[in-house]
Amino acid sequence: MAKKVMHAVRYEGYCDGATGLRYAEVPVPSPKKDEVLLRMEAASLNPADYKIKKGMARPFLPCKFPFVPATDVAGEVVDVGSGVKDLKAGDKVVAMLGFSVGGGLADFVVAHKTLTAKRAPEVTAAEAAGLPMAALTAHQALTICAGIKLDGNSSGKPANILVTAASGGVGHYAVQLAKLGNAHVTATCGARNIELIKSLGADEVLDYKTADGAALRSPSGRKYEAVIHCATGIPWSTFEPNLSDNGKVIDLTPGPSALLTFVFKRLTFSKKQLIPMFVCAKKENLEFLVGLMKEGKLKTLVDSKYPLSNAEDALAKCIDGHATGKIILEP
Repeated sequence: MAKKVMHAVRYEGYCDGATGLRYAEVPVPSPKKDEVLLRMEAASLNPADYKIKKGMARPFLPCKFPFVPATDVAGEVVDVGSGVKDLKAGDKVVAMLGFSVGGGLADFVVAHKTLTAKRAPEVTAAEAAGLPMAALTAHQALTICAGIKLDGNSSGKPANILVTAASGGVGHYAVQLAKLGNAHVTATCGARNIELIKSLGADEVLDYKTADGAALRSPSGRKYEAVIHCATGIPWSTFEPNLSDNGKVIDLTPGPSALLTFVFKRLTFSKKQLIPMFVCAKKENLEFLVGLMKEGKLKTLVDSKYPLSNAEDALAKCIDGHATGKIILEP
C-alpha cells in the first residue's frame, strides 16, 4: 500500500538567507507512542528558524537533513500515539516542536503530547500559532526573571518595566502580559507603530530612532526594575543609568558581550544585573496563554500571511527584522 504524501518546505543543508528552501512532496509522518499527528492550519516563524538554517545553533542543536523548519504550529489532531490519553482526533490544538527536529512547515506535523495544548474555538489557528516560542519567552521573562505576577492579584506599587522592540514577536506579547501584571510599561518601537503599541496597553512609547529612544530614557523619568530586552545592539552602558538600584536587563538574544557582562556583574556582586535568558517551554504555560487569548486578554498581532508554497518570501520577511507581530504561514 502506497504511503500517503504531503507537501512540506525543507532544505538540504546549512545556508544563509532565505534561499535554499524547497517545496516538495514527502511522506506523511506517523505519531510515536507519546506523539500526536496534526493537520497544520497555521505556523509561525521566529528568528531562531533562520539562525538554525544558517548553522548558528549547529554545535548544540545539529540538524538532520533534509530539514523541515518551524517549531510553532496550530492545527487539528488527526491521530494520536498509544500513550496519548488527553487528546483525540478532531481536537483543535497549538503545539511547539523541538528546535532540532522542526517540522512545522508541512501539511501534517508530529508534536509531542507534553507541548501540545488544546485551544478553544474562539482562538483562531493563526492567533494560536504565534504563541509558542514568542509568548512563552515573554511569559518566562516576566514571571520567572522579573518576578511579575500575572494572576490578577498584583498589589502595591506597580513595577516599572521597559520592553525593547515592542512591536516584534516577543515584544508585543511582553507589553500585554506586563500590563496584566499591573506593571507600568515603557516600550520602544519604530515611529509607525507607536499608536499600535499604546493600544496594547503601553503607558509610554519611545521612537527608538530619537535621542531619548536611543538612550532608553523614560519620558516620566522612571527607573526600570526590569528590561525585557527583545532587540539587539544596545550596550550595557545604555541600560545601566536607566535601571533602578536592583534593576535587571533580561536579554532574550544574548551574544558574547552580554554573557561577559553577566559574568562580570555576578563576580563583582553588582546589584544591577544582566540575565541571559533562553526559553524553557512548558505545556501549562502554553495552556495559560491560550486561556488568556480565549478571554480576550491577549492577542496576536499578525504582520502578514503566506501560503506554504511561498515560504521563501516569508522567511525573507522574518530575516529583515521589521515585522510587526508574527509572520504566519498557512497550507
